[in-house]
Amino acid sequence: MPALRGRARRRLPLSVWVGGGFLLAMVLACIGSLPWTLGAASAGGGLTARYKAGEFRESLLPPVWWGARDEVEARRLNSLVDPDVLQRLAAARGVEVDELVKLTGRDGADVRTHWPTRERPVAFLLGSDSLGRSVFVRCLTGGGVSLCIGIAAAALSVMIGTLYGAIAGYAGGVVDGVMMRIVDILYGLPYVLLVVLLAVAVDAAVENWIEARVRAGGAGVVSAEMRSVVDVVVLLVAIGGVSWLTMARVVRGQVLSLKSQPFMEAARAMGVGWFGQFRRHLLPNLVGPIIVYATLTVPQAILQESFLSFLGIGVKPPLPSWGNLAADGLSELNPVRSNWWLLVFPCVLLGMTLLALNVLGEGMREAFDPKRGRR
Repeated sequence: MPALRGRARRRLPLSVWVGGGFLLAMVLACIGSLPWTLGAASAGGGLTARYKAGEFRESLLPPVWWGARDEVEARRLNSLVDPDVLQRLAAARGVEVDELVKLTGRDGADVRTHWPTRERPVAFLLGSDSLGRSVFVRCLTGGGVSLCIGIAAAALSVMIGTLYGAIAGYAGGVVDGVMMRIVDILYGLPYVLLVVLLAVAVDAAVENWIEARVRAGGAGVVSAEMRSVVDVVVLLVAIGGVSWLTMARVVRGQVLSLKSQPFMEAARAMGVGWFGQFRRHLLPNLVGPIIVYATLTVPQAILQESFLSFLGIGVKPPLPSWGNLAADGLSELNPVRSNWWLLVFPCVLLGMTLLALNVLGEGMREAFDPKRGRR
């Protein structure tokens, strides 16, 4: 029958397409825009990184589509409209510019349509922070930083865990027992403590290097950009260096199960070396669990980075990440005048990205599950 002769095809679950599509959009928006958000912009008569460029008189502006909350804020927004536009509107109304700025409510409708124009019409799409910096630009930069750290830390974790677990499972015996006891010991250590100790050690190493350069007659100043790069690399290594423990156990269990299979016994009987066994037989059968675990490790790494940055241990200002943006926005929630956009947008982006990654991981787990029926 044709139906029996046809080859069964495995369809990916809908969750893979939904989670993968949203994740791809976030990667393109955040990581793809890093050359622009990290690029130079004019601020205060000089050039600075776009993610930290701002004017203090534009501080704590609401999103451009939200509007003013009271008459005081409406007058402030009116004053930020481009002077040429204000002059034209004042001439059309037959009033002075100062009087036009004071108009609120229905009388100031034509002024409100120009909130805020100036040279950066998109800059205040999500409002501005206490230093007049665009929350939209900083969320894009923070998302790029968080996603880069999460993906790189997950890749490092998968690489270390795969090698460690494969060696332990393949060697077996005493070697396996010793290696797994090391994993058990590392499981008992809190990763926050390891990150703090590693950060302190790296800071001390950088300070010693600066002192050595000064004694040698060199420059004793390290740029803020270089220190930010060092902090990000330390955080990446710290997260990736702790997150591989579960991966090692998963791979070890898979290798112990695979090496007792008939095809592995046949490979050993034919004289295939350990490297050939791993490359041609073990690794192809480990691709499914590795992919599934990688998709579940990325949200864990992003959440750890955001948590550490929220505590002030991870990415340090002025370089943004979703974690330290949420930490900055938390202090702006108060019963008197709440600047909600500083907390809502970083948290929403972080939460939706973590949800998409978990949905993608669950879908990949279902797709690679050998017990799942073919459809």
